Amino acid sequence: MICVVISVFPFYWIIVMATNTSQDIYSYPPKLWFGGNLLTNIQHLFDKMDFFGSLFNTVIVAVCTTLLVLFFDSLAAFAFAKYEFPGKKFLFGLLLAMYILPTQLAIIPQYEIMVQLGWLGTLKALIVPAAANAFGIFWMRQYTSTGVPDELLDAARIEGAGFFRQYWHVVLPCVRPALAFLGIYTFIAAWNDYILPLVMLVNPDELTLQVALAQLYAGHSTDYSMVMSGVLLAVIPLVLVFTFFARGFIADATKGALR
Repeated sequence: MICVVISVFPFYWIIVMATNTSQDIYSYPPKLWFGGNLLTNIQHLFDKMDFFGSLFNTVIVAVCTTLLVLFFDSLAAFAFAKYEFPGKKFLFGLLLAMYILPTQLAIIPQYEIMVQLGWLGTLKALIVPAAANAFGIFWMRQYTSTGVPDELLDAARIEGAGFFRQYWHVVLPCVRPALAFLGIYTFIAAWNDYILPLVMLVNPDELTLQVALAQLYAGHSTDYSMVMSGVLLAVIPLVLVFTFFARGFIADATKGALR
């Protein structure tokens, strides 16, 4: 019960701050109940920034990145888990080495590549480099190794199914719980990413939500109630996506357990 309270309290506190004024936030003792200033704070937010434009950019980046990661990572994982090819162990070891390296190390080379391609300042600079990642391939490979029976693949090969047909009709239905988890993880990571959009997006009209909200901070004169109303609106899509994917993950995992 205590762990649940600790986990839920930050979301509760966001709502409290978003519905009160900045004076209420700075008051002592702090107000611990909802106020009636939410609509005013949201209106101030819309006056200060192009919220829906930034939201649209963030949705494009998060959705496209998630779909590409689910496709490419599961496809690569299938090859690593169920096929033998020259250099397989070396490539998988190289993949694990990439996984343990901090992602911040790739920012400067990635920036230079985007400049050379002419993609700097566009959403492609965020989507294309994130189309596959080491963690997703590793996670899907581990699940595919045990979650996809070799007998099903052998039967598909006897029926004349090629690589992509096996992937689409045999592998994907078996690994849906792993895909659901990877989808949640990737979408939240892409939605909350701040450093890469801050570096890559030089056009004010192409900013994602996290960068646009960060620009509302103005030192000691920051209207925190307005900022928190923006944070609240930015969290709602994450809650909806998590709820949708988590239900699918639990349902598929339960079916697998019952089988």
